[in-house]
Amino acid sequence: MSQNSRLVQFAAFVIIVAGIKAASVLVVPFLLASFLAIICAPSLFWMQKKGVPSLLGILILLLGVICAQVIVVTLVSSSVADFSQNLSFYQDRLKNLTYDSLKLLSGLGINVETEKLVEILNPSRIMRLAANLLNGVGGVLTNTFFVFLTLVFILSEAAGFPDKLRIILNDQNSNLETYSQITSGVNTYLGIKTLTSLCTGIIISIWLAVQGVDFPVMWGVFAFLLNYIPNIGSIIAAVPAVLLALIQLGPISAAIAAIGFLVVNILIGSVIEPKVMGDGTGLSVLVVFLSLAFWGWVLGPVGMLLSVPLTMAVKIALGKNESTKWLSILLGTNKEVSRSI
Repeated sequence: MSQNSRLVQFAAFVIIVAGIKAASVLVVPFLLASFLAIICAPSLFWMQKKGVPSLLGILILLLGVICAQVIVVTLVSSSVADFSQNLSFYQDRLKNLTYDSLKLLSGLGINVETEKLVEILNPSRIMRLAANLLNGVGGVLTNTFFVFLTLVFILSEAAGFPDKLRIILNDQNSNLETYSQITSGVNTYLGIKTLTSLCTGIIISIWLAVQGVDFPVMWGVFAFLLNYIPNIGSIIAAVPAVLLALIQLGPISAAIAAIGFLVVNILIGSVIEPKVMGDGTGLSVLVVFLSLAFWGWVLGPVGMLLSVPLTMAVKIALGKNESTKWLSILLGTNKEVSRSI
């Protein structure tokens, strides 16, 4: 490939990304609906094979999604409101604990400039960030009419979509390998990630409830949702819950809460999930982290949640074109490179 061709491809990529970012208000609901459709499509096709009419199957799936959303909103909404109302108390309490800890260090002969350190760290910002994230999640969960409407239309067109692609590709015998790999890979990833995230959220809720930490269900839902964010999601979910345990119950309970998060995430995220998922996403660790930053910048919090499946789809699509295959190799793991040598 000539240097000019690659420059043209790069320029086209920049223009496309700028367009997606500018239209993120419309793109985000469509992406959410698309990934929900990928998850729901196998169930719809199964019901169609069993003789269930397409419209009835779509209504059953839509009812299931709505019920799941209602359950999550019901569990979280009251806790988010109470947490937001008590936020100033938590911030003041956390700041006092910080001052007391720094005074204790000074008493041990460790000189610390208290005012400057508190100003730099400002622990109350963490609690405020947690409240903002929770309110943002609540906004996404409650503003879903367009997502559900788009989901209905996507599912209604799902059965005939492969035939449309064959006509577009002018190949009636095409097996649509790329399309199948993208949908299969994304569906497998989202399915496994949903199950492991659900287990994580349930265990965290029980763990915090046994300790007596306020709003355990809310922190469990928080852990469930943020577990979709690779690398840093579980850390973000743990910080406010551990801080609340510190504020409410003291350092020993905070340490126990932190141990609970650590054990759950190591067991599920580092042992069970890789074993079930096999080679996993097919993306290198560096690419996963960079995709988190990139899609988060382009699409906001939803982009962070969907960063891995979006990058997986891009990688598979790039690998099917000889002119862009080199990009797919760069996005892949070292194991893939070793197998291809």
